[in-house]
Amino acid sequence: MSAGHDHSHAHASFDKAFAIGITLNLAFVAIEAFYGWKINSLALLADAGHNLSDVAGLVLAWGGALAGKLRPNPRHTYGWKKGSILAAFANALLLLVAMGALVWEAVGRLLAPEPMAGSEGLTIMAVAGVGIVVNTVTALLFMRGREHDLNIRGAFLHMAADALVSAGVVVAGALTLWMGWDWLDPVVSLLIAAVILWGTWSLFRQSLHLLFDGVPDGVDPQAVHDCLASLPGVSRVHDLHIWAMDTSQVAMTAHLVMPQGHADDGFLKDATERLHDQFEITHVTLQVVKVPFTTPCGDWQATSEPPGRAAGGHSGHAHHHESGHADSHF
Repeated sequence: MSAGHDHSHAHASFDKAFAIGITLNLAFVAIEAFYGWKINSLALLADAGHNLSDVAGLVLAWGGALAGKLRPNPRHTYGWKKGSILAAFANALLLLVAMGALVWEAVGRLLAPEPMAGSEGLTIMAVAGVGIVVNTVTALLFMRGREHDLNIRGAFLHMAADALVSAGVVVAGALTLWMGWDWLDPVVSLLIAAVILWGTWSLFRQSLHLLFDGVPDGVDPQAVHDCLASLPGVSRVHDLHIWAMDTSQVAMTAHLVMPQGHADDGFLKDATERLHDQFEITHVTLQVVKVPFTTPCGDWQATSEPPGRAAGGHSGHAHHHESGHADSHF
């Protein structure tokens, strides 16, 4: 039995945001590199290299988003949706490496302070001011998608982090020129790196979790189990699996044990809509059986009964002819 199929998932498109962000950041890299070469500033040249990593981060995130739009085929039946999770993970790694480099440089400058010349300091502050604008504008382009898509959140975090770094450069540079505190700039850099690392760790942890088919943070697996178990006629929920197809879509499969008979289309449609409305699960596959005949992959469901076997002693993951089956997609 099928509750219907619909693969036309409505995704917010960020193609324009990625194109604008990459263009703005490439232009900023060119400005930094030019002025770094003009005043022979190693700091500006190094930051231009760092901002190239921002462009790489945006390209990664865009590539992941585009991969998710590729059509499924017989060899990739879900398409390339995992690309957005991989991009979020790569972006987190890129940020961690960039912040590690920032900490290394800041510690080196703390141990061996370098006095800042007035003209060089003003130029660095002016260029960093441009960086604040460029990175803030780019971050704002991704703000509306950061709550619901881990890949877009990665792009947002990357840009917001660099806006913060640029702001720190301006403030520290002004105070250093005014008060002569050569130690302030590396200290501010360390504080900013600590803040960014705190936020990046969450992105790293969540993306790694999803790469290994972990249940998305916004879905309570026990609540999903209880929702299915409360459906009329269901005596047990068997072999429940929940995972992320990409950074914004959730899939679920389960066996519903219904000893009194099989479900009709109305039952399956109601179950699918409940899962979508309560948990935002977009891909639902339900198999209805009178007696469970497969061995579940785990025993985490504390309220589930031990797996049974069909009268004929069949086990494994083969479907059986009397079971109802629904494969529904929003």
